[in-house]
Amino acid sequence: MSNAHAQHSPDSALRVMISGGGTGGHIFPAIAIANAVREREAATQFLFVGAEGKMEMEKVPAAGYAIEGLPIRGFQRGSIMGNIGLPLRILRSMLKARRLVKSFKPHVAVGVGGYASGPLLAAAQRMAVPTLIQEQNSFPGKTNVYLAKRVDRICVAYAGMDKYFPKEKLLITGNPVRQDVVRLTGKRPRGLEHFNLQDGRPILFVTGGSLGARGVNRGIEMALPMFKEAGLQVIWQTGKPFLEQAQAAVDSLGYTDCKVMQFVDRMDYAYAAADLVVARAGAISVSELSLVQKPAILIPLPTAAEDHQTHNARMLTDQGAAVLVRDADAVAELGRTVVGLITDRPALDKLQHAIASLGTNNSAETIAAEVIRLAKRPSTRNTTRP
Repeated sequence: MSNAHAQHSPDSALRVMISGGGTGGHIFPAIAIANAVREREAATQFLFVGAEGKMEMEKVPAAGYAIEGLPIRGFQRGSIMGNIGLPLRILRSMLKARRLVKSFKPHVAVGVGGYASGPLLAAAQRMAVPTLIQEQNSFPGKTNVYLAKRVDRICVAYAGMDKYFPKEKLLITGNPVRQDVVRLTGKRPRGLEHFNLQDGRPILFVTGGSLGARGVNRGIEMALPMFKEAGLQVIWQTGKPFLEQAQAAVDSLGYTDCKVMQFVDRMDYAYAAADLVVARAGAISVSELSLVQKPAILIPLPTAAEDHQTHNARMLTDQGAAVLVRDADAVAELGRTVVGLITDRPALDKLQHAIASLGTNNSAETIAAEVIRLAKRPSTRNTTRP
């Protein structure tokens, strides 16, 4: 175990383990929860547990927290050879998770989704450590459904999750998001300046996440002539793989009002400037859109586990709070859908009004309060850890 968390905290300090990762959609909420716990209980000691080689192994230390990696990984669809060593990886991960729990002696263990959550929470449960799951999606993963049988509290982002989890364990909290991203008051002028855009003309923000999204990018590429003719200004986050192709397409049209970039480092400025957003339907993207109250066209990732992005999108579209375009239809339909919507102010206003009612503020603080409550239960504080 690394020296970063080998130090002994005072007996009165809480010890919290947080597991999960794989994507920013799992990592950033985990960090937000830890930050919220620390704001209430400054002496709290944390140990994150992630999957070796995944982005949490860099992002978590960058946020100031210690992390240990498990050799766990997911099932490789379509690759028999790629799964030969999987049972051994699972066994090694379970054994290491048990050692980590035994050494760190947490008062509570939190799972936010991702490969590492399963072994860590299962180990904690076997050692009578209180556990909490933060389920971000409207359709839960199989690991969380399994863990829920013995978990103490399940924090969810959507109503109606008693279809999958025990009702008495549920707490609707929303999803933790980065507060600097969703605080937009007074930022529109700075957003226009940052992206070199003009006020009074429609602005489209396209984001497929930090790595980009091929289906979204291909749809936008095909629609560029239509966007230019309609006078749209575009902030287009392409991700690294599509950057050169996108820039070449924009340059060939002389479309100077389309700003192409690999990564948007000021999401708050992009949201503040945008009249309409095109995005994937990951749980955190949906939560951010609800909090910034932006009309959106959602294009679910078709390969997401259990097709959870389509379920997330339909939670909004069923309430008139977003428009859904299938990834397979993006090339043919996205451009026409964008232009038709962004030039229809009443339709935008209707979407904005509907999505505004779905945002949940202070999610991280609400979850942190539950984490602290579980950690401070008399049975937790007085029991000698294994």
